[in-house]
Amino acid sequence: MTKIQMTGAALAVLMAASLSACKSGEAAKPVDTAKIADAIKADEAQLLRDFNGRDAAKVASHDAPDVVQMVHGVANLVGPAADEASDKQSFIDDPSQNFAVSNENVDVPASGDMAVYRSNYVYKFADPKTKKPVTEVGNYIAGYKLQSDGAWKITWSVLSDTPPTPVPAEPAKS
Repeated sequence: MTKIQMTGAALAVLMAASLSACKSGEAAKPVDTAKIADAIKADEAQLLRDFNGRDAAKVASHDAPDVVQMVHGVANLVGPAADEASDKQSFIDDPSQNFAVSNENVDVPASGDMAVYRSNYVYKFADPKTKKPVTEVGNYIAGYKLQSDGAWKITWSVLSDTPPTPVPAEPAKS
């Protein structure tokens, strides 16, 4: 092989390597994070309709297979079956339940493979002992992950009630 042929071969290898590097280093298509946020909000709206419609199977259908739910006062619920069983019992024990959300936000990273939904909530139900109406106010956060079938499912969620704000004591009169 002559010096010119070797130089040509070396240049061909370098060009091929450069083109390969360009392909692997190409920027990924930008993710439409607003579209994902809208999909998550739509799923949460349907979840709310399913819960207030007392359909435990539909509520659990929003869960990923490995979902973990943390709700104050009870053990963690792990898996859609545990969620469904808990909701069925809850719906039997208290058909007056109603859940509403406000101040919804969805955070989606540029990778577009997960999302975090957060909101405030108002949960109305009957006290299990007295059967009197109770209104609970709190915060709700849920992590969504894109599944292999393209669906967005809840992989974890946390409900945290907010204690009532105490009324400040009146200043002592002098």
